[in-house]
Amino acid sequence: MAIVDKESSAGIEKVVPKLTLSQRLDRIYLHLRREWQIYAMLAPLIIWFLMFNYRPMYGLQIAFKDYSVFLGIDGSPWVGFEHFQTLFQSDQFVRAFKNTIIISLLSLFIGFPMPIILALMFNEILNEAYKRTAQTIVYLPHFISSVIIAGIIITAFSPSAGIVNTVLGWFGVEPIYFLTKPEWFRPIFIGTGIWQEAGFQSIVFLAAIAGVNPSLYESAVVDGANRWQMMWKITIPCILPTIIIMLIIRIGNLLEVSFEMIILLYQPATYQTADVINTFIYRQGLIGGQYDVAAAAGLFNAVMAFCLVMSANAIAKRVSKTSLW
Repeated sequence: MAIVDKESSAGIEKVVPKLTLSQRLDRIYLHLRREWQIYAMLAPLIIWFLMFNYRPMYGLQIAFKDYSVFLGIDGSPWVGFEHFQTLFQSDQFVRAFKNTIIISLLSLFIGFPMPIILALMFNEILNEAYKRTAQTIVYLPHFISSVIIAGIIITAFSPSAGIVNTVLGWFGVEPIYFLTKPEWFRPIFIGTGIWQEAGFQSIVFLAAIAGVNPSLYESAVVDGANRWQMMWKITIPCILPTIIIMLIIRIGNLLEVSFEMIILLYQPATYQTADVINTFIYRQGLIGGQYDVAAAAGLFNAVMAFCLVMSANAIAKRVSKTSLW
């Protein structure tokens, strides 16, 4: 059997033979034999993914069972979607889901453009020594532990010795315990995330900017364009595919709000605006021992994230012809 491939532009018909199963297996074997070094280097990563990303999926059935530690996963009775009904009827879960969406959207709209702006600013710096120094300063918070970052934030916003309340005191403002005020948690959390990650994330966009053809800038200079016009007409359009790809990835992680930072900064007084799905799962599963309900919440979170990344990829592919797949 053969497959006919028609090339409309040249008017030529190509006959591509259809390979049998044995021929395909032979071709795969030859390819693996020729490129075995590459697959040998990939093997540790593949094993890691299988052990820690795919093997745990077996435990997802806990979300559909009345799980008992003594009976185990296989011995626990099935209850269907009972735990999901419990979740949707729980005020705490609804609050956590609402907070997750709000914090994620605010982080997306405010935090996502920051690395792009930083990369564009770094690209316009002509003094190399100043540029390297500035980059080192903004990259540094990424390499600091979240525990240390949280300690810095707690100290900075302390009502007694914090620098923020000290400055406010100069203007006659009474000390405010920001971390116990629900209305202040989101701005502090989002600002902390931008400070910690924006610099490091700008590396991707700097790499994209470095790949822009220099002849485009040279032609723009000949045409009399200034640096602002070159940034808007050349740099940003050229890195737009990278921006779209990073946006799709960011949307896929929309519901994965930083668990470590929230668990270090929040407290019962701020649950109203700080409690998210991940912290809800932590309290229900590890603290409350309701592993089945926590598994249902985690599965719901994963399914929502999958739907988001698929939708974002489809929209980006339709609108800009750029997508992850």
